[in-house]
Amino acid sequence: MYMAQKNEKTVIPINGMYCASCAMTIENALQKTEGVSEARVNIATEKAVVEYDSSKVTLERLGEVIEGTGYEPVLLKEGAERRDVILNIVGMTCSACAATIEKSLSSLEGVESVFVNIATDKARVSYDPRLVSIFDLRKAVTDVGYDVAGEEEVDRAVEEMKEGRKRMLRSWAFTAPIILWMIPEMIWGLAIPTMTIYNLGIVALATPVLFWLGWPTLRSAYKALTHGSANMDVLIAMGTVVSFATGPAYFFAPIFNYAGVGAMIMSFHLTGRYFEAKAKGSASQAIRSLLKMEAKSATILVDGVEQEVPIQDVLVGAVMVVRPGEKIPTDGLVIEGESSVDESMATGESMPVGKSPGDEVIGATINQEGLLRVEATRIGKDTFLAQVVRMVEEAQGTKVPIQEFADKIISYFVPAVIVISLATLALWFIAPNAMLTVARLMEPILPWVDTTQPILMLAISSFVATLVIACPCALGLATPTALMVGTGMGAEQGILIRKGEAIQTMKEVKAIILDKTGTLTKGKPELTDIIILDEAMTEEDVLFYAGSVETGSEHPLGTAIVRRAQERGLSLESPGSFTSFRGRGVEGSVKGSMVRVGKPDLLPAEAMSEEIERQFSELQRQAKTVMIVGLDERPIGIVAVADTLKDDSIEAIRELEAMGLKTIMLTGDNEQ
Repeated sequence: MYMAQKNEKTVIPINGMYCASCAMTIENALQKTEGVSEARVNIATEKAVVEYDSSKVTLERLGEVIEGTGYEPVLLKEGAERRDVILNIVGMTCSACAATIEKSLSSLEGVESVFVNIATDKARVSYDPRLVSIFDLRKAVTDVGYDVAGEEEVDRAVEEMKEGRKRMLRSWAFTAPIILWMIPEMIWGLAIPTMTIYNLGIVALATPVLFWLGWPTLRSAYKALTHGSANMDVLIAMGTVVSFATGPAYFFAPIFNYAGVGAMIMSFHLTGRYFEAKAKGSASQAIRSLLKMEAKSATILVDGVEQEVPIQDVLVGAVMVVRPGEKIPTDGLVIEGESSVDESMATGESMPVGKSPGDEVIGATINQEGLLRVEATRIGKDTFLAQVVRMVEEAQGTKVPIQEFADKIISYFVPAVIVISLATLALWFIAPNAMLTVARLMEPILPWVDTTQPILMLAISSFVATLVIACPCALGLATPTALMVGTGMGAEQGILIRKGEAIQTMKEVKAIILDKTGTLTKGKPELTDIIILDEAMTEEDVLFYAGSVETGSEHPLGTAIVRRAQERGLSLESPGSFTSFRGRGVEGSVKGSMVRVGKPDLLPAEAMSEEIERQFSELQRQAKTVMIVGLDERPIGIVAVADTLKDDSIEAIRELEAMGLKTIMLTGDNEQ
């Protein structure tokens, strides 16, 4: 019987990876699994992207393959995602309170884990937002008699960065005294009784560095070896443990104590780990800032009654009520009402876009003026914002050609380093005289090589040095980390990179196409021109009347006029009987006179002379938004608003052209 192929793609977060060799081990295991067409494991994002035939292999089987390599997969149900949140609990007084809250939260479907800390009055909850909402978590706490003061989303990458910083600082707190203690002994030497105390102190200080702070590294190395692979941690573990072993051995054999060197190696290693975690943390903030754009709740109509629900409870077809100033909860279609919507989040265009029944709207954009009723058409992972986030994540997870080359080298390099290190150790015992001759020849170049040491110590020193110095951490981590930071920082600046390969191929670019709005320009309108039409008026008078009436408007054009009036120090008044004419302008009474700002048809046709129309048209030809300012039905001025160039745009274009790049502007604006 023929079974149809069902190609699917999944992203599996993986815990416990520390280096590129870890990623290669998992990737190779997945690619050898029947039914898997492609697997990419990215150490920087700690995720595996797997394309597989679901008729041949299940998600659970993929998890078993990853576990078989010694790492921990985080398997999520189809369409699910895992989020962590910290709830600030009010009213806890004892451990029984914590247990009650923990039990209440754990009983909710979709809650994976709960930890309540009575000392900090916080509860950490890991949950699937498609099954349970923040509202449900809050209710579970209040139902058992406690309050929630607020909640904060947990960013795992930032937590890793903080944990990495703690480990680094603590390791150096023990290692710095070792270094200070070593200096007098190296320069002046110590008497035999004092040497015993000295060596005991070195071992005592090195122990927590290796077996407490460095324990994750040692555990990772053990897992790798028991599963038949060798990662970067194996090199560090071998070097530090062998060095440390000379400390206790010093009291039973005539060898030097290198336990302090082991602590130094581990401290430098943990320092490197911290900087890697810091890079991941800064990049994850870009994704976090994109996610923060989404609305957390929506007002929907249920049997004609408005009801506020969590955003994940909005279904396709639900009718959402969106008031002025509110975010549109999800992608949809306007079914009632007219308004202007600020879509700059999605398009970069500063001018609001008019919306009326039948028009599409994008989730997370902001309704500016009128009340809208919107039918939800796309939710969850299908929304525009979710696709942008996914695109950034996939770009961070892709491999550039140079990284694939580095990964190939690493797959041979790590075992080769171990073999060379063991061969170096063996040579000191097989041919000690030959090795001593080589070492003595190197003494003028490497003055720290002490050939008076016992052969055992020289062998151990060479073994450790080969392991540690050859450790290719940077080779395996530089490319994925740079890719992740680059795409993350780009996302923060509004630059979305679809594939990691694009970053590498950019060196071949000959021309750069630039959008205008928000790229070359500031992305927000500014007042550029004030023309006086009434000799009895000054620029300040026109700006005062226009700015005063526009204080009643939330439109970006009005905001630009108000901002310029405030910059000039004018004291504006709130307008009386304010009215907004959608797409035409506004009117309101200021100092007893009716002021209108907008299109010429707000004033009587006979008030518009040929000269006024000529000046109006001239400003329009300069691609500016032009408005007439009228006082009691007579024109007193013309104001023009435009999106102005950024202060550094001209210099940026010059720099690009100096690099030999051709610059092209491509814009959706009108031809002018």
